[in-house]
Amino acid sequence: MYPEELNSTSGFFFEPAFTNHWSVLLSKPAGNEMQIQENIVNKVAQSGLVSFDLADLYPEGERILYDIKDNLFHGLMLREKDFREFVKEHDWSLYIGKHVAIICSADAIVPTWAYMLLSAKLAPYAASVTFGDLETLETLLFQQALNRLDLEKYRDQRVVVKGCGDIAVPVSAFVQISSKLIGIAKSIMYGEPCSTVPIYKRKD
Repeated sequence: MYPEELNSTSGFFFEPAFTNHWSVLLSKPAGNEMQIQENIVNKVAQSGLVSFDLADLYPEGERILYDIKDNLFHGLMLREKDFREFVKEHDWSLYIGKHVAIICSADAIVPTWAYMLLSAKLAPYAASVTFGDLETLETLLFQQALNRLDLEKYRDQRVVVKGCGDIAVPVSAFVQISSKLIGIAKSIMYGEPCSTVPIYKRKD
């Protein structure tokens, strides 16, 4: 029988290790953990760092991939008469408020005017329309959001561009914000205020 109980006097918890030896795990009081977290928060607040979270720029709206291969005759070619009939009858209101990326995943020659026709039909309903895959779409959406951003509030600031988060941010967005902050921010870092990687520091 293995001992599996907490020794209230020693503060240690004993359990069998995978190697059939005994492992000893130190039980840390919850109060100490809270104190450590508070100390980190206080140090961050006193550091003068300004956090920049690209996830805050995430454009709302469903992402849709429109693959024109479904409009090809036998998956090989686009027949203008059939395609124009489809475009005329299709309910484009299904794309209201959505971000649409148009591609052709089939190995077929699609005339440029076909993509233009799709864009013209989608434009009155979709939030945005672009040519490319979903990764290209996401890159463009963040690019547009960053181009609209006023960065003056970051002038002469020590900026930390937040890294990992719940929302996936394309690498292109990190590249773009870095180039935009050069000449504005005093310094640029990547990560979290409590753990950063230096990117740029202005020489005063």
